[in-house]
Amino acid sequence: MKRILIPTDFSEVATNAFVYALELAKIIDAEIIVLHTFQMPIIDYQYFPENYKQLFDSFELATFEKFKDEIPKLRDLAEKRNLGHINLYHKLMDGDLISNIKECVVEEKIDFVVMGTAGASGWKEFFIGTKTGDAISSVSVPLLSVPLKAQYRTIRYICFTTRFRDKDIKALQSVLQIAKLTQAEVKCLYVQSLASDVKDEKIEAWKKLFANEQVSFFVHTSEYVKETIIDFIDIHEIDVLAMANYKRSFFEELFVTHLTEKISYKSNIPVLVIQE
Repeated sequence: MKRILIPTDFSEVATNAFVYALELAKIIDAEIIVLHTFQMPIIDYQYFPENYKQLFDSFELATFEKFKDEIPKLRDLAEKRNLGHINLYHKLMDGDLISNIKECVVEEKIDFVVMGTAGASGWKEFFIGTKTGDAISSVSVPLLSVPLKAQYRTIRYICFTTRFRDKDIKALQSVLQIAKLTQAEVKCLYVQSLASDVKDEKIEAWKKLFANEQVSFFVHTSEYVKETIIDFIDIHEIDVLAMANYKRSFFEELFVTHLTEKISYKSNIPVLVIQE
């Protein structure tokens, strides 16, 4: 059985992402591990020589109590969505969030990570210097990032952006596996600029390779790569944007620059990052 990891701080953002984790678990027949991390406060023990341990014990107990109180709410949410049959496991860890995620991915044999982000107004924080942004560049399994305002709906169309690199083939195969389970169509988009060096023969070879798959290939010629992707999402009513884990600068340029206002409407769709 596959396993999904969802880190949570029990915020609205994280709870919304939990809904997607539940639905993904139903689709791929997976169980969910809910991870909550906390970090002990840094205190100069020289000034608290006698009650230092008591202070930390109290902090850890308070964290545990909060964790214990919040877990039933997640179970109730699953029941309300008729997904109470999905196995939920819970993990409370001390330490840095990203380090704990990476550790869990290995130790718990995680297949997917699902995390929340703040939506259009939070794209900059999401991709630059935040926990989710850090996770994108460091976690070794596919990561689904879910905006706060995203409302789960049946996945009909997935857009996979590519530059027809050989290593993108594996990423597209992973997306197609998910698409088959959701009976979704994958629309593979390549934005060809004047600087592009992809030959027509390469594109035709991909079409032949995936001839028996539910995927369509689109080649749009434009010098405005990011704008073209955003327009494609809008015109084709894309439900999930999927892409290989390019350099972080690509994400920054795509979601943080002057395009922020333009994507505010469509930023409510999840982004699936496939690790290279």
